Amino acid sequence: MNVVVFGASGMVGQGVLRACLLDPAVDGVLAVVRRPLGVSHRKLTEIVHDDFSDLSAVGDRLTGLDACFYCLGVSSAGMSEADYTRVTHDFALAAARALVTAGAGPEFTFVYVSGEGTDSTGQGRTMWARVKGRTENELLALPVSAFMLRPGYIQPRHGAVSRTRSYRVLYSLTSWLYPVLHRLAPAHTTTTDHLARTMLALTRPGVTGSRILDSEDINHLGA
Repeated sequence: MNVVVFGASGMVGQGVLRACLLDPAVDGVLAVVRRPLGVSHRKLTEIVHDDFSDLSAVGDRLTGLDACFYCLGVSSAGMSEADYTRVTHDFALAAARALVTAGAGPEFTFVYVSGEGTDSTGQGRTMWARVKGRTENELLALPVSAFMLRPGYIQPRHGAVSRTRSYRVLYSLTSWLYPVLHRLAPAHTTTTDHLARTMLALTRPGVTGSRILDSEDINHLGA
């Protein structure tokens, strides 16, 4: 199996990349990045590309793939709806459409990391939830096997680090509390390990059930 990862430098993406490189079922990993990851592995190939809203220049390198793990995302804090939409919605749809143009079809697995509280109706008051809901709906309408992951609190594992400074501070202060937090709210907490294993599990034949998975689903499938 050959996969492409978007957002491999982020906290979730780091966990997914690690899992893919360790999984014997994964033959090759293509990472689309703005800057080199600084990771060397026989399975890993990088495409350094600046404009994630237009992937036409690298479309010919997106062929022969079986799955996409889309982990690219930003915090909405301090962002206008237009800017947040560009990064959250436009980039994700550009990636998915480029893959479809390159030959991805119904057997191709596209996994999008969304978030708990996403608003599928598009009518809510919370900006980020509306934008992610719209993104989910449009991805689910594409001719691929698409899955939306809606994790709540995500605990980083194996050295995965958030690129958002406030999140790094939060994780450094609270990581020791995660076992307690998970016992108190198991349906709203997960780890980068569980997310990564769930993504890989969704590529296997015969996956059934909802196309939208919450933390409880992620913990079950990625156990």
